[in-house]
Amino acid sequence: MRISGAESQVMEALWRRSPCAAEDIIGEIAQPQGWTEATVKSLLNRLLKKAAVAAEKDGRRFLYRPLVSRQDYVQTESQGLLDRLFDGRLAPLVSHLSQRQALSEEDIAELKRLVEDLDHGR
Repeated sequence: MRISGAESQVMEALWRRSPCAAEDIIGEIAQPQGWTEATVKSLLNRLLKKAAVAAEKDGRRFLYRPLVSRQDYVQTESQGLLDRLFDGRLAPLVSHLSQRQALSEEDIAELKRLVEDLDHGR
């Protein structure tokens, strides 16, 4: 399932707090994104059709909750990025990022620890 950038804003709100009413999501993300109430409700409906969220009746309103975990979403998006742009390989991605933006000493130390952990795990 593909979740668009706009839909991911709704998902982030639900991952932070759910179940959540549409009004709560609208109150949290509409103004910062410059969206109307109708836009947020349209995004919720798209996510419902994709089975990324579920809605349960609560009196006169619906409460929404994510059916996709943030961890699974990040994994899928990360793998998609690697596959599309770097032939599924992590090293070219890190190389590209380090060429475009200087890595801090903390970043370099963290990468070294990661590589060391990977070496010890094999």
